[in-house]
Amino acid sequence: MGRCFIISTAGIIAITIIGIIVGILAGFYIRKIIGEGKINNAESVAAKIIDDAKKENETMKKEMLLEAKEEIHKMRNEIERENKERRLEFQKQERRLVHKEETIDRKSESIERKEEVLSKKIKDLEEREVSINELYQKQVEELEKISGLTSDEAREILLNDIKKEISQESAMMIKEIETKAKEEAEKKAREVIAYAIQKCAADHVAETTVTVVSLPNDEMKGRIIGREGRNIRTLETLTGIDLIIDDTPEAVILSGFDPIRREVARIALEKLIVDGRIHPARIEEMVDKARKEVENYIREQGEQAAFETGIHGLHSELIRLLGRLTFRTSYGQNILKHSIEVSHLAGLMAAEIGADIKIAKRAGLLHDLGKAVDHEVEGPHVAIGVDLARRYRESKEVIHAIEAHHGDVEPETIEAILVQAADAISAARPGARRETLEAYIKRLEKLEEIANSFDGIEKSFAIQAGREVRIMVKPESVNDDQIVHTAREIVKRIEDELEYPGQIKVNVIRETRAIEYAK
Repeated sequence: MGRCFIISTAGIIAITIIGIIVGILAGFYIRKIIGEGKINNAESVAAKIIDDAKKENETMKKEMLLEAKEEIHKMRNEIERENKERRLEFQKQERRLVHKEETIDRKSESIERKEEVLSKKIKDLEEREVSINELYQKQVEELEKISGLTSDEAREILLNDIKKEISQESAMMIKEIETKAKEEAEKKAREVIAYAIQKCAADHVAETTVTVVSLPNDEMKGRIIGREGRNIRTLETLTGIDLIIDDTPEAVILSGFDPIRREVARIALEKLIVDGRIHPARIEEMVDKARKEVENYIREQGEQAAFETGIHGLHSELIRLLGRLTFRTSYGQNILKHSIEVSHLAGLMAAEIGADIKIAKRAGLLHDLGKAVDHEVEGPHVAIGVDLARRYRESKEVIHAIEAHHGDVEPETIEAILVQAADAISAARPGARRETLEAYIKRLEKLEEIANSFDGIEKSFAIQAGREVRIMVKPESVNDDQIVHTAREIVKRIEDELEYPGQIKVNVIRETRAIEYAK
């Protein structure tokens, strides 16, 4: 039983193996058949695709050839059209050139004809010129024989006559222009100046070279003199001022040209009189105190002037120098008051005509700055003032106005002209200044001397305190037109040679009288 089971199992295994082998062989065969079928099918599909691609490629080639032919045809047409247009343009230009050549030819022929005509005319003119020159020479010789003058002499006579006519006409033109300018300028200037003066009212005090100090009694004179004069000598040495003690009751006179020193001496002496202790040591102490008080007063006056004119930003040294001007006078006019007045006048006139008010006022206040130290520094006060303004960094416009206010340089700005005018107004108004009788007489004599130095002057008179010079000319020597030139020349000489406040009117008079007697 067991053996039969084994055989049967082995048989089953063998049968199974044989079945597997048969299955494998059958599967292989079937796969082969199927694979060959697929391959054949794929080959047929590929062949079809290739045929289709060939057909499509042939179609695309045909289409591209057609498009290329169409494009080539279009380009050929475009090129032919452009060539046609260019040919037409060339033909037009050729026709124009031909026309221009014909025109040029016609013009050249016309020019040649004109040249021939001109050459003939030039030849005729040359012949005529020769004949005219011959005739002219004959006429000149004939005229010289008739007149008894050569051509040069006749030319000189004609030139002199022309010069006289031109001189007469120029004098008349100058007179007319000056009259018109004066009428217009004086009217406007009078309005501006009058308005400025009306709004400006500054007090002026006449200063002298002496100061009087009142004493409580005449016994004080002896105490001031001191034993063997030691007190008065100390006071004079420390202050540099002369003390005059004479028979004037209850008064001592301080004499000196430096007003600041005179003020120091006055304050020191008044303090000594109040204190009662008068001896050299006390005098020295009081003089030191007086100097400090004067310095403080000077600074206060400078600050007050700047405040009164509304000017800010001045250097402290400039303020101190302005304060010193309160002790400085010119022809009796206080310089600080004069500077304040000039500042106000220049500012008011600048406001009227639209100029820079700040520059005008600042330059007006500082224009006489050099007079604060002109007794210590050499040179004119204008140059000193310009140096001080530069040192303390004032603006170019202000420096120029200071430099030009006396005409040392030509004013280049309207503010400089205004300062110059304001300075003249302040100095020349009645009562502002005074001068010594000797200087006054010399100025009048010099004025008449300048006027009499000109040809044709008969008499001259300085009138109105030297504000006007009236000049009588000889009517047979100077005509009505020449007096204009004479007046201008006299004015120039006066401006160059004479120093004077304000302005001087030159009045030249020509008078012709016809006198007959009835018998």
